[in-house]
Amino acid sequence: MKVFEIFPSIQGEGPYQGIPSAFIRLSGCNLRCRWCDTPKTQDGSSSEEMTVDEVFGQVKKLGLSHVCITGGEPLIQQDELLSLLKDLHEDGYIVEIETNGTIDPVPVMEYSSVCMDIKCPSSGEKSFAPFVKKLRPSDCVKFVVEGKEDLEYMTGLLDDIPSYVEVCVSPVWGSDSRFIADYIMKLKRPVRFQLQLHKILGVN
Repeated sequence: MKVFEIFPSIQGEGPYQGIPSAFIRLSGCNLRCRWCDTPKTQDGSSSEEMTVDEVFGQVKKLGLSHVCITGGEPLIQQDELLSLLKDLHEDGYIVEIETNGTIDPVPVMEYSSVCMDIKCPSSGEKSFAPFVKKLRPSDCVKFVVEGKEDLEYMTGLLDDIPSYVEVCVSPVWGSDSRFIADYIMKLKRPVRFQLQLHKILGVN
């Protein structure tokens, strides 16, 4: 597997926000988002080749029951990822995968929940995930928004997201969080407003 890093941290976004987690950050992505937390992962060159057993062993040493697999785009490495997910599942880990939603997540959903990060215009990768209707109540959709254009784009997509899927909205770090919160209040829709906890804490 192409691995950028494995580390313990506090989950900063999504339904597991605030939970101490073992992060597996894989390398390589099919998008080039402006707001990427780790742009060095995008082209896949900044990585260490590790076997599934080596990755599993490092996670086990961290001693945390929750695992977040992120990137880059984890589903690019789906074959090896499935093998790792089976091992983690059999050992009782709670696993969440963060994906940009451009690759079908169904093959991994037996072993993990999915947090689908739909890209808004300010990211430079305006898109709508074609697989959003395959999500379950245990999954979520995330929007990282900078301002009005992103919020209006998000609003136009909400009716296409199944009502049982949680929607999390996070302001881009440094943007007008109060404006975004006020906009969400006026929506009167069951979306969850979140500040990016990892940015506040200054952790990965």
